[in-house]
Amino acid sequence: MDRRQFIGRAALGAVAAAGVSKAALAGLPEPVIQTSPATAPPLLPPSGRPYNPVVTLNGWTAPWRMNNGVKEFHLVAEPVEREIAPGMVARLWGYNGQSPGPTIEVVEGDRVRLFVTNRLPEATSIHWHGQRLPNGMDGVVGLNQRAIPVGKTYVYEFIARRPGTFMYHPHADEMVQMAMGMMGFWVTHPRTRHPLISEAQRDFCFLLNAYDIDPGSLVPKINTMLDFNLWTFNSRAFPGVDSMNVRLGDRVRIRVGNLTMTNHPIHLHGHEFEVTGTDGGPTPPGSRWPEVTTDIAVGQMRQIEFIADEEGDWAFHCHKSHHTMNPMGHDVPTLIGVDHRGLVGRIQQVEPEYMMMGERDMADMKEMPMMLPEQTLEMMAGFGPHGPIGMGGMFTTFKVRRDQKPGDYADPGWYAQPPGTQAFEWQGELPEPARFSAERLNAGEVPGLRRSALEMQVRKPGSGSHQH
Repeated sequence: MDRRQFIGRAALGAVAAAGVSKAALAGLPEPVIQTSPATAPPLLPPSGRPYNPVVTLNGWTAPWRMNNGVKEFHLVAEPVEREIAPGMVARLWGYNGQSPGPTIEVVEGDRVRLFVTNRLPEATSIHWHGQRLPNGMDGVVGLNQRAIPVGKTYVYEFIARRPGTFMYHPHADEMVQMAMGMMGFWVTHPRTRHPLISEAQRDFCFLLNAYDIDPGSLVPKINTMLDFNLWTFNSRAFPGVDSMNVRLGDRVRIRVGNLTMTNHPIHLHGHEFEVTGTDGGPTPPGSRWPEVTTDIAVGQMRQIEFIADEEGDWAFHCHKSHHTMNPMGHDVPTLIGVDHRGLVGRIQQVEPEYMMMGERDMADMKEMPMMLPEQTLEMMAGFGPHGPIGMGGMFTTFKVRRDQKPGDYADPGWYAQPPGTQAFEWQGELPEPARFSAERLNAGEVPGLRRSALEMQVRKPGSGSHQH
């Protein structure tokens, strides 16, 4: 789809929306549109019950209006453009200008009214994943409601009955619409002090999502089931993912939801954490134990908490190695150990831009200047204070600083490691390593070990006899 077709399809929804009566439109809260991929500061509640707001990684929180004690939001389902990372923009579907859509923040006990306007080229709905609500508000097309037609606005209304970490996404043509990026985060804060929910100084949230976008393309391939080439935090791939910046000693909560097609073991360096909540609610203290990695299955939410008591720049990522890479060819043969000597020069006579890769490993690609097609990313990217980081996809950094001011989420830059606290090259002599082999063992050359006779009994299937 070219840009003219993309804008034309968006206009179809806008024209259809104009068919809604002026009286009905007058009752709608104005939708707020956000197109920046940067992490927005926390939205302090201007009205309603107070709470400590979350920070959505490379995202934002939707504003609302109070109407006779009801908290009203307006979500617009529409085609959007999302910068996956600098140098690559994808044409997705989302809400209010972004994919994922804005985070919804409410307080336990709030009556919430959500206007959903459909500016997509097909019908849609919204399922409020994990919420307790009236059956007719659950958003499954055909089961709970009719689909929202193109250009129409539907209203969902319910009470946020329990605090926790939730998400929203379509339950209409789900394979297509979620593959195109339609999803968003929802946080319900506790109304009063909760025995299972601690006060946190920093509260981050984001969704795990994945896309299959060929180099040079703009639109995801929606029929892909497993072989994705872009693994993202909130539809951003490293080095386009912002860091999470905190003050030394802060209690940190990180909420993660998984709407990909596979599980993700999310790993934090430098600290231990506990899983303090799921989409089912806060976990009892007796069920918690220290972890550094927690696996998040498809459709699950996990809420982790810890004290940021180690200064530094710490990695935070999915521990599936291919999920920390950007677009790569999955059919590239392994050439480790293959002797390329003399071959490169002959190939370059025909193709001057040819570069050898794969003889040793892929590490050379971190520093290798390479021409890329438009609309794609380097497989390994990002630079730190000591050279190329060589990561992509579901990766970012967690930065802990003692001089970070309370409530300050600005990036403090790279950590200055104190003298004597960094790995260094050994300059002295090294002892020759002892080699262990079966031949040396049999020859009696391995100290402390000697051969001994070993008797085995073998029973053949179907026979009562033994052999020695």
